[in-house]
Amino acid sequence: MNDQPRRRPAKPHRRPKKDPVRFLAFEALRAVDERDAYANLVLPPLLKKARAKGDFDGRDAALATELVYGTLRRQGTYDAIVAACIDRPLREVDPPVLDVLNMGVHQLLGTRIPTHAAVSASVELARVVLGEGRAKFVNAVLRKVTAHDLDGWVEKVAPPYDEDAEDHLAVVHSHPRWIVSALWDALGGGRAGIEDLLEADNERPEVTLAARPGRSTTEELVKALGEDNSLPGRWSPYAVRMAEGGEPGALEAVRESRAGVQDEGSQLVAAALAAVPVEGRDTRWLDGCAGPGGKAALLAALAAERGATLLAAEKQPHRARLVERALAGNPGPYQVITADGTRPPWLPGTFDRILMDVPCSGLGALRRRPESRWRRRAEDLEAFAPLQRGLLREALKAVRVGGVVGYATCSPHLAETRVVVEDVLKGRGGEPVEAEWIDARPLLPGVPALGEGPDVQLWPHLHGTDAMYLALLRRTG
Repeated sequence: MNDQPRRRPAKPHRRPKKDPVRFLAFEALRAVDERDAYANLVLPPLLKKARAKGDFDGRDAALATELVYGTLRRQGTYDAIVAACIDRPLREVDPPVLDVLNMGVHQLLGTRIPTHAAVSASVELARVVLGEGRAKFVNAVLRKVTAHDLDGWVEKVAPPYDEDAEDHLAVVHSHPRWIVSALWDALGGGRAGIEDLLEADNERPEVTLAARPGRSTTEELVKALGEDNSLPGRWSPYAVRMAEGGEPGALEAVRESRAGVQDEGSQLVAAALAAVPVEGRDTRWLDGCAGPGGKAALLAALAAERGATLLAAEKQPHRARLVERALAGNPGPYQVITADGTRPPWLPGTFDRILMDVPCSGLGALRRRPESRWRRRAEDLEAFAPLQRGLLREALKAVRVGGVVGYATCSPHLAETRVVVEDVLKGRGGEPVEAEWIDARPLLPGVPALGEGPDVQLWPHLHGTDAMYLALLRRTG
């Protein structure tokens, strides 16, 4: 008799099952990390391709979108949680593994997906994209994560507010510490305001449309969307908000460039510049940093109503082409050129109104581009500073005496807003320019909480817009 123990037959090898939703979300996260891509540019073509293949329905697309944006927005918090569940420094975890882990943590702590489904789906994704060995690591980490809910984990991994307020807020609200500090300086006030702002940065922004005057109306957009999927703008007379989301490009007015997707803060900037009283000639307008074309399209429509001409200048050729597309079919005269606003081809004193929406850190649009918070560094602002000052200085030369310049940024950082304007007006780093501040607040009628002026700073938590900044300056000599 053979007394040897009988060996249990080996389990048959099972090929991992590819989940198209989670695989697509992983692809998007890898593109953001590897190519410095933006999720709002990467995700739509991936979703379109999946729909064309028949892999996706509307719910699948919504889940993939939530997995990508939720993981990116909460990356800082999730990194801290994962770091508490492993026995090595987080920097030693390969980025693709960390993407799978963070997406799994988001399903566990940031969605209503059942725990067992979140873990098993994440492990299955790991088998597909990482291999069996790493899938076991993912499984072990995520099972540790299930020990607490999000509040419980935050209490464990975030330092107490009283010991380090900025680091506490950075972990709790998933922003780099330097951004927390910069936003707090710009906002002022106590804890409640900065927490409201950071929370607003982590909310999914509404899709807002702009009806371009003389080309479409808000009534047309509401009718096309349907009353159930449309809300009036909060502040802009040209705005319609999409209540339930959807595809703006499906609207005829958007396809024909008679309307466009545009945050209400951007609409207000263009409308305020157009509303400044100007004595004498008012026929030549300039958008000096026009790409990708949303503000230029609104300005061109407003200019056409008054018989004025808009020149839209953009340094980057590919962005200039976007401006041309946005302006296509505008009823009034306009011209799009490729030009550098710091070395302009136009003569001094040429224009009556100029908008300079300068390149910046983009800290005002972290709701829309959450990956920017992890990509930007404090030292990046030093690179923007000479360009911002140069563009404003040249704009003030290009406007005629009595004309007006609007200096705008999609950033509330003081080094990109009021400090730039004050430096240019006082001649720091160049010749002083004879110009005076215009109080911008009355030119945004109905908008509350605009501060002490004369410039204006909009905020996501106060106005529901991107954190747009606007200073209006009139040339006096």
